[in-house]
Amino acid sequence: MKEIDNEKHEKWMRLAIEEAQKAQQLAEVPIGAIVVLNDEIIGRGYNLRETTQDATTHAEMIAIREACQNVGSWRLEESQLYVTLEPCPMCSGAMILSRVKEVYFGAYDPKGGTAGTLMNLLTDERFNHQAHVVGGVLETECGQLLTDFFRELRLRKKKLKKG
Repeated sequence: MKEIDNEKHEKWMRLAIEEAQKAQQLAEVPIGAIVVLNDEIIGRGYNLRETTQDATTHAEMIAIREACQNVGSWRLEESQLYVTLEPCPMCSGAMILSRVKEVYFGAYDPKGGTAGTLMNLLTDERFNHQAHVVGGVLETECGQLLTDFFRELRLRKKKLKKG
């Protein structure tokens, strides 16, 4: 098993959290992602599903798309992806297809996580590529963003019903 440099991973996850906060400013579910190559950010993204009305505009998909454009290749073989919430099947698939080397996520997703919770697509040896996966990086902070967002959303909906 690979030695984990918590300080480095926390630094990158904090930058993914900054991306999530951009989504939150737009009333989007606060999920953020960054792609890192050679200690440099090559892709950033945050959830835009409500804004775009496009189911594929998850933080990871946007970050992977930008990273591929920045390196001029669909292969991200030596890259690391940091995301504030455990990836869904679509995003895990994109990580496999783009050959992301390592995936670090914050909060676990009991309803849709496919990096260990419901299944682990990223390490499934039936695929032609596997990624090293570490979950729970700044898990409390990442989870709190989501908890606060959904609590606020429920309060707004409740006020609308009463109003």
